[in-house]
Amino acid sequence: MRTVLVTGPGGAGRTTVAAATALAAARSGTRVTLLTSDRLPGELAGVTVRRIDSAAHFRAELLAFQDRAGVALDLLGASRLDAEELTELPGAEQLALLSALREAAADEPGLLVVDLPPADRALAALALPEQLRRYLRRLLPPERQAARSLRPVLAQLAGVPMPAQWLYETAARWDLELAAVQAVIEDPGTTVRLVAEPGPAAAEALRTARLGIAVQRLALDAVVANKLLPAETPDPWLAGLVAQQRKHLDELAGEFPVVREVTHLGRDPRGDDDLERLGTGSGPDGVPAPQWRIEDRLAEDDVLVWRLPLPGAVKDGLSLVRRGDELLLTVGPFRRIAALPSALRRCTVTGAGLHDGVLEIRFAPDPELWPRGR
Repeated sequence: MRTVLVTGPGGAGRTTVAAATALAAARSGTRVTLLTSDRLPGELAGVTVRRIDSAAHFRAELLAFQDRAGVALDLLGASRLDAEELTELPGAEQLALLSALREAAADEPGLLVVDLPPADRALAALALPEQLRRYLRRLLPPERQAARSLRPVLAQLAGVPMPAQWLYETAARWDLELAAVQAVIEDPGTTVRLVAEPGPAAAEALRTARLGIAVQRLALDAVVANKLLPAETPDPWLAGLVAQQRKHLDELAGEFPVVREVTHLGRDPRGDDDLERLGTGSGPDGVPAPQWRIEDRLAEDDVLVWRLPLPGAVKDGLSLVRRGDELLLTVGPFRRIAALPSALRRCTVTGAGLHDGVLEIRFAPDPELWPRGR
């Protein structure tokens, strides 16, 4: 199973590139599924298209929750909501996307192309499964739920009502679903493809997106430079735009390992033939995700160094906090709470430094926790 997540700055043509990528793979004989919420520019012959309907997903999930919590709601005298009066709330789009991604990955082997929202919203959605699972574990630890027969007794001893069993069961179901979509996002066969129209604003947006992708430890397979104007033109005004595009295209080629050029058709693509002319390709296989690896310097400096690749990070926007067995990492607009590897949990942090886009965190073994003789 391969998954290509397509995103980029708004208005760059993400949906068109996602559709062209899916069509190119299908034409080569690959079984392809395209997941999107937008209108497609072609029929996409040979591609299974699955649409994301965030409003329908929100209604279905809320009505199902009402049914599961029916007894509690009745005791509270709550008035049930009908499907006709439900309007999706902020955040429903992200949850619908994650649900559709989980279902598509489970049902359709082969290549899954996902037409994501703009990069800032896409990265927030991709970070959600890990974040929400952490919240669930903290708020409703599964190991703390008491046996059903003991709950009335414990409620009397504590003087407060105990959480109902249905709440734990709901949390367990949510955790299972979130774990499934997190597995798809973190799978070695999942890559991210950024789409942008070369220009000053796009260059900065791509750098920010690349940093967010690295924070989430995802693999960036390529940048698609979309809507490129013809290199030669007799029109002086158009020649100026071409020169600007080429300048920024050269900058992208110097910063990103793989840049694919897609020429402007002179109109919006209409139909499969136009999509095929774009020539986006289906994408490379086996692009490795950035590795957060531990370097053993115990013999030389008596430290272990955790190396985190963070291309584009700057010291002014960097913050680190050690909290128990977790590291709270803030880089620019992105934040991640990462579990420490087992070896580092038995160490204390002695310092950190940012060098050439790699964050190096130094850990010294705690003598009371580290095995003797090491």
